[in-house]
Amino acid sequence: MSKIDKLIIRLLSYPKDFTYNELKMALSSFGYNEIQGAGSRVCFSKDDHKIKLHKPHPGNILKRYQLDLIVSELILKGLISNDKNEENE
Repeated sequence: MSKIDKLIIRLLSYPKDFTYNELKMALSSFGYNEIQGAGSRVCFSKDDHKIKLHKPHPGNILKRYQLDLIVSELILKGLISNDKNEENE
């Protein structure tokens, strides 16, 4: 299992300490590019799909609602499955 696979499995477990840097690595593995907006706003873009959120601050840890948004968007685009067993294959 690759480092990215482990990171995706970690994302799907909704850890309380998932960092913004881990998010950037995970989304870049799916082909998303980070686009800086005004202030703490950021957008991850791939083709016509955009995931918009605020960078966590002052720390680097994402909130639960942000993880929910990211996972639901990736499931919607068919990039991941919410079935952990499928991720392990």
